[in-house]
This record gives sequence, C-alpha cells and structure tokens, in this order.
Amino acid sequence: MTTRELDAIVIGGGIAGTAAAIALRIAGRRPVIHEAHGPGDAERGVFVTIAVNGVNALRSLGADPAVVLARGFATPRLALRRASGRLLAELPLGGPTPDGTVTTTIRRADLYAALRAEAERQGIEIVYGHRLVTARSGPHGVTAEFANGRAATGDLLVGADGLNSRTRTAMDPSSPAPHFLGLLDTGGFTDAPVDPALVPPPGVMQMSFGRKAFFGWAAAPDGRVWWFANPPRKRPVEPGEFTAESWRAHLLGLFEGEPGGDLIRATGEILGPWSTRDLPRVPVWHDDRMVLAGDAAHAVAPSSGQGASMALEDAVVLGHSLREHRDQAALAAYEAARRPRVEKVVAHGRRSSSTKVAGPVGAAIRDAMTPLVMRMLHRRGDPQAWIFEHRVPVLARAPR
Repeated sequence: MTTRELDAIVIGGGIAGTAAAIALRIAGRRPVIHEAHGPGDAERGVFVTIAVNGVNALRSLGADPAVVLARGFATPRLALRRASGRLLAELPLGGPTPDGTVTTTIRRADLYAALRAEAERQGIEIVYGHRLVTARSGPHGVTAEFANGRAATGDLLVGADGLNSRTRTAMDPSSPAPHFLGLLDTGGFTDAPVDPALVPPPGVMQMSFGRKAFFGWAAAPDGRVWWFANPPRKRPVEPGEFTAESWRAHLLGLFEGEPGGDLIRATGEILGPWSTRDLPRVPVWHDDRMVLAGDAAHAVAPSSGQGASMALEDAVVLGHSLREHRDQAALAAYEAARRPRVEKVVAHGRRSSSTKVAGPVGAAIRDAMTPLVMRMLHRRGDPQAWIFEHRVPVLARAPR
C-alpha cells in the first residue's frame, strides 16, 4: 500500500468537498481532494437551486458568484399550482439582497465543474479514482485507506462523501441509515419545441401538485425548459428496475393531460430515477481529527431547495472555525454553529416532502388551504426568511 502524507485530506469532490477544500486553503491548510469517480464521469442529478444564502456563502469563500454560477439563471420566485394549472400561491425564494443577489438555478454538472475550476485556480490538488474504504484517527494523525490500494495520512480529514458516507460510519458504526422519503426524483431538459403556453416567464420556478405526482419546471435563457418530477413510491427504486423506455412510459402515465406530459415528450434523455432520502439526526459529527460536511452530516430532502446551499455554508463555517480555534476546539465550534440550523432545515424539507405524497383527500385539503395559509403567513413577513436571510461570516485569508 502506497501512503501519502498530507496536511488535510478531503473525501469527496462534490459541492461540499470542493467548497470545504477552498475554505481550508483560505484558512491556511494544504488540502487535497480525493474523489471516488473519474474526472470525466457524469454527475448524478439534473439541476440544483443555490438559494440566496448559498450564493452569499460562495461570496464568503472568496469566489465570484457571477463566475461560478455563470451557466445558471436567476429564479427568485416560486409559483405553486394545482394540476389544472390554477395558481395556488406565488412567493419569493429569498432576496433580492441590497447587492442584487438572487436565488439561482444551475445544472449540477456545471456547478461541480465551476467549483473544481475555482479549487484548481487556488492551487488545490484533486485526485480521482480514490474511493474511501475506511479512515481512523490516532494520536499523531488520521489515515484514509482507498479501494485502489493507496492511503493518505494527515492532520485533518473532512468527510464530504455524501449520503452514504464512509467517514461517518468509520467514526460511528452505529450511525443512522438514510431515511427514504417516499418519493423518487427524475428530470431532464427539453430539446424539442414545446407549446409556448408551457414555457413559464423568466425567473419563476413553476411547481405543480399534479393528480398523481409533483412536477416542477423553469425556462432557461436559451428557451429550453428544465424540469423535475417526484413520483410517489412506497419503496426505493432498485438498480435496473426501469429501462429508459419503461421509465418514460411510467412518467407519461403519471402526467397525461398535464404540462409535465408535454415537457417529458419534448425531452430526449430523461435522467433518473433516484430514491430521495434524508438523514435523521447524526449523533457524531467529528472526533479529534475527522469531521463531516454536507450530506454526510445532514442530508436534506430535495424539497427543501437547500442541499447545495447548506454544503456551501458548512464550508465557510468550518474554515472560519479552523481560523479561530485550535483543531479539536475548532471542530466543536463548527458543530455548535451548524447543527441547530441544519437540523431545522432537514425538518423543513421533510415536511415539504410530505405534502407531495398526500392522498386524494389530503390533496384536496392541501389545495383548498394553501392560499389561505400563505396569506396568513405572509402578513407576518416571509415565512422562510430564517432560511434565506442567514449569513455566514466572510472567511478571512490566513497569512502565508
């Protein structure tokens, strides 16, 4: 086994891992990102929303949101609709802030590529094909062992290795398993002309409580429509359970006579399906030398619209804590700052998911009550302000 000595080991080259590495670099560390997949492998998922709080976290990392999110587009408002198309409510998705920052939607692969380019610009090394097998802390450092037979030792390890984190189970073999939310996730991008009536106005994310499943869509600047769907499901999807043809047929059956059906027909490649999961409370976030970030610590339901933003906030707070405290105290300070907020966001996401799986009676009650509830909540201000208006500290660069 070949062992490499490093200052900081980052496990995972997704949003959380790459952002954490950038934060560690600013805080004076010399991180190396270890990514399980190859550099050319397609990223899972369709697109993500970076809410205003996430855009500001990018800025706190020293990254220019206009550059990192250049291939995305602004989606500052959300329209909730019935299957018939009738508007139930329209609400802001945070912002705009005084500097003009708004929530932005971007393809997941484009966000990954932009963050990795920013990491490389800052001199951070990324090694591919390094899938973590196990990690262990000792009095003199932490060691990570990979499936390719290589190993790395360092002073600090950041486990940003996602929902099924090996870092999390290495620290706590009894850590909870991810919880299936009763929804699948799928989506795509239209590449054939669609009825202009189906193309929503710019800047508004449309979401519909369909008769059989939830559907969301938005218009990109090039005229294509980006969409996702959350079909309800009692059990997780199994690998190979659907072919591309059978999955398309299943979706068309769910959305026949609704906008989703026409948008699905105009899409050449449908991505997914994936099972949606979140994590109940994770008891152990860190030990003396290992710490979790992103989905490894607090996977949130996609319905929250906050997964990527929470990962970016984590990175900034972790870097700030390491600048302000010694290692063990820094990791404790990071957890103390992040745990209450992310657990509240996880609970919010789970509640949002539950509205998508309501039966016929529950759906009728939901559709009847939504406008009234929204009016009552907005009389007291934006009910989601606690999510969007949160600000992490600007990360000060350590002297070299």
